[in-house]
Amino acid sequence: MNTLIEKDQIKELKARYFRGLDSKDWSLFSSTMTIDVQGRYSDGQLSFDGREPLVQFMDENLSLGTVITMHHGHHPEITVADGGETATGVWYLQDMVIDLVGKTRLYGAAIYQDEYRKEDGEWLISKTGYSRTFEFVEPLSENHVVLQNMFSD
Repeated sequence: MNTLIEKDQIKELKARYFRGLDSKDWSLFSSTMTIDVQGRYSDGQLSFDGREPLVQFMDENLSLGTVITMHHGHHPEITVADGGETATGVWYLQDMVIDLVGKTRLYGAAIYQDEYRKEDGEWLISKTGYSRTFEFVEPLSENHVVLQNMFSD
């Protein structure tokens, strides 16, 4: 086992997770997780057991063309264990959610705690969630203009 290669594969997995989330590609997002994934977001305020309810929640709440998100994961701390079959990861999150109907912008940061499991030779997220370091919501000004939104009609 080459630990550096395993860690790099986990970094790419988390990148696909964020890309699937922000591009609203629910098939891609779903493919990053085990079927029995546990999700605990916002200090457990949003909790999901299983891939289907987690993806369904994100789809129902983020797929509107009026909700734009950005999630960046930084500074990964990854530990590979069990001969390369399981791993843990800590990530620093920076995120933003723009609600064009509610005319608000949320931005904040959090610490993600992840667990990963290798299934059929591929790393998948088996547990994920974060605790907020801060979250700030502000109204969008009346002069706020969105120049481009890939999700609007």
